[in-house]
Amino acid sequence: MKVIYSKYDKKQIPTLPRVVFPGRKIVIISEGEAERAVDYLLRQSVLGFDTETRPSFKKGRTNMVALLQVSTYDTCFLFRLNRIGLCPAVVRLLESTAVKKVGLSWKDDLMGLHRRGDFSADGFTDLQDHMKELGIVDMSLAKLYANIFGERISKREQLSNWEADVLSEKQQNYAATDAWACLRLYDEYERLKQTGDYELIVVPEEQPANDDTETNKANEQTNIS
Repeated sequence: MKVIYSKYDKKQIPTLPRVVFPGRKIVIISEGEAERAVDYLLRQSVLGFDTETRPSFKKGRTNMVALLQVSTYDTCFLFRLNRIGLCPAVVRLLESTAVKKVGLSWKDDLMGLHRRGDFSADGFTDLQDHMKELGIVDMSLAKLYANIFGERISKREQLSNWEADVLSEKQQNYAATDAWACLRLYDEYERLKQTGDYELIVVPEEQPANDDTETNKANEQTNIS
């Protein structure tokens, strides 16, 4: 029986073995490549989704989504939206109901994608909703994956330049792992809900530190008197 926690101690994550997407990664930099990739993806049963955006270190400035990563169990396509934009193939993928699409906190990703163009997203499910059904309240991908699988997803490349001329191997691994992890988490959620083969440990909420302000005030009044 699998043991999961309502809240996972982030201090434990560095001690876990690291997981990296084990399949092939295909970078998409043209509309023709996007068409072929989407044709392939829409023949699958379920897909994992995520996006990456170049970080902005200037107050009030937000960059547009640079990368859309879409993963099957063994292949992840990295659509470089800063090159191809929301081309017709990408819109077709986002709007299709032919395949189940899984993301984490996906509403935020959709807001970012909508800055690149209009589309009507369909067929998506958000892992946050499902994990709440299991009693989990920590919703970051790293904590969820550590909680469910006992493995560590490195976030080292999160703040790297996603608009670089060429994505490094580390960036590709990071992006692919995040999308693939959504897929794996969804499958495990489905299994646990069907079998009930898990035990939830409810972690107590941390109590706030004692506030000695009132005590100090009382002591001050006593001293004055």
